[in-house]
Amino acid sequence: MEQSDILRNLRIEQLTPMQEAARDAYQSDKDLVLLSPTGSGKTLAFLLPLVQSLKADVQGVQAVVLVPSRELALQIENVFKSMNVPFKAMSCYGGRPAMDEHRTMRGINPAVIIGTPGRMNDHLRKQNFDTRFVTTLVIDEFDKCLEFGFHDEMAEVIGQLPALKKRVLLSATDAEEIPQFTGVGGGESSPQVVKLNFLSGETVSGRLDLQKVISPEKDKLETLYRLLCTLGDRSTLVFVNYRESVERTVAYLKSKKFPCDAFHGGMEQDDRERALYKFRNGSCPVLVSTDLAARGLDIPGIDNVVHYHMPVNEEAFTHRNGRTARWEARGSSFLLLHVEERLPDYLPEELSVFELPEQTPKPAKPRWTTLYIGKGKKDKLNKVDIVGFLYKKGGLVREDVGQVDVKEHYAFVAVRRSKVKQLLTLLRGEKIKGMKTLIEEAR
Repeated sequence: MEQSDILRNLRIEQLTPMQEAARDAYQSDKDLVLLSPTGSGKTLAFLLPLVQSLKADVQGVQAVVLVPSRELALQIENVFKSMNVPFKAMSCYGGRPAMDEHRTMRGINPAVIIGTPGRMNDHLRKQNFDTRFVTTLVIDEFDKCLEFGFHDEMAEVIGQLPALKKRVLLSATDAEEIPQFTGVGGGESSPQVVKLNFLSGETVSGRLDLQKVISPEKDKLETLYRLLCTLGDRSTLVFVNYRESVERTVAYLKSKKFPCDAFHGGMEQDDRERALYKFRNGSCPVLVSTDLAARGLDIPGIDNVVHYHMPVNEEAFTHRNGRTARWEARGSSFLLLHVEERLPDYLPEELSVFELPEQTPKPAKPRWTTLYIGKGKKDKLNKVDIVGFLYKKGGLVREDVGQVDVKEHYAFVAVRRSKVKQLLTLLRGEKIKGMKTLIEEAR
């Protein structure tokens, strides 16, 4: 399939210099290490040449992609599917039955499997897919995989892939040394490695407005509330350092009738996916998260990042800020500080202060609301079915319907908030594609 066709399917006009360099380097028989900042488009940088290297006459898995989180696995799977190429891909991760994933493998015969190291090992040990044709290994967010302690699990995965010819490592930070277990550039029989470093010179600092917000109290929740009210309905990601802090912050904001959601590693997978979906589609403007959301998530259009707690180091600070001012966009980063709180050494002391207004505005209501539909792909339901149903039975027009996301057993759709009450009344008792199902506001 031609590159131009794939980019058209992705609605992308042209590749960035980094993506072009990665595509060209991928063509050689050498391993590839790509270093590029968070939000610079590394997923497409490896997926495009990977897809074009797949062989149509091979019936089996040809490439394995290792990732540190299920969210990143799902993101890569979604980009792959959006390319609309004649190959299948699937994601594997903990939190759901491995047996269901094995059934999917047998059903779709994927050319690419994307997964977390632990779950990938589970399938490999059970010989759930044939490794004879797996010639390519990609490790995305490689440094994060090591940071999460996946060293041994990744080594085990690689040890079970005897036919590997190409290894691709991607990272947003520069590791001092690539561990030997990867096989990258090591050993007499291994090819040399091409290292592309786009970390220097590609910074968001020129597009990022960094300011501090002073809290008169050590407990900064009231100041956070005032700041978020001042920012209005703009998309804002609030970072805290602990899961308990996420829950406490969200509980406080909701007690003040402020629309927000939580996101951290201790949540159930469905709850995390729902929170991300509502944040992406604009029906929940504020997401409160641990550093889990600092990397590996594709959330376009984030206007603001708020550091409720200062991160553990400069690297974490950089990754948090990388959630906004992505590509050529501008963004703002706010440091919420108590009057006695010191700035870390890597920040200038003369940071400008963002002054909160004396009169705090009321919390802004989001333009969108997310609806839950209790049928999905397994019921032969697709986006066209849902949109047509909402137009015909719900009286909506194109401008009233936002992002639609169809999962295996259910679907989410963003609908203009002002139309929801009337819509749910009109849809009561109606069947979608001949099926009775639950349709309600997503919790």
